[in-house]
Amino acid sequence: MTRFLAALALLAFAFSPISVMAADVTHKVAIHVDQNDHQVMNMALNNAKNIDSYYNAKGETVEIELVAYGPGLMMLRDDKSPVKDRISAMSLEIDNISFSACGNTHRAMSKKEGKEVELLDEATMVPSGAVRLIELQEQGFAYIRP
Repeated sequence: MTRFLAALALLAFAFSPISVMAADVTHKVAIHVDQNDHQVMNMALNNAKNIDSYYNAKGETVEIELVAYGPGLMMLRDDKSPVKDRISAMSLEIDNISFSACGNTHRAMSKKEGKEVELLDEATMVPSGAVRLIELQEQGFAYIRP
């Protein structure tokens, strides 16, 4: 009887939601950049790299999205990004990283400068950076602000 109960307990654990989730889990993280500060930008990129390395070492996957708006959009400007080369390299190294640029900030910057502000090829325009962060959190993304 004891063996039967032990076997039953083992089967219950093996098919529990916790053990099934651990095998197929994809971690998700949104990293918020709203400052035109190269140290903050580099910290955000360091966070992304470290998070990716950690989960890769465990054999797990992670989806990382950096969202830039306000002064932080400088991070994704083709002409002024202090981390342009690093973003390009990381995009090649990390398959599951994306960069979202706030459309509201982009429109305001373009209007102020009297010309269309060019973004890095790696950047994807979203209507609003703040709204994008809300949507990502609603989809289960963890939130990090360096």
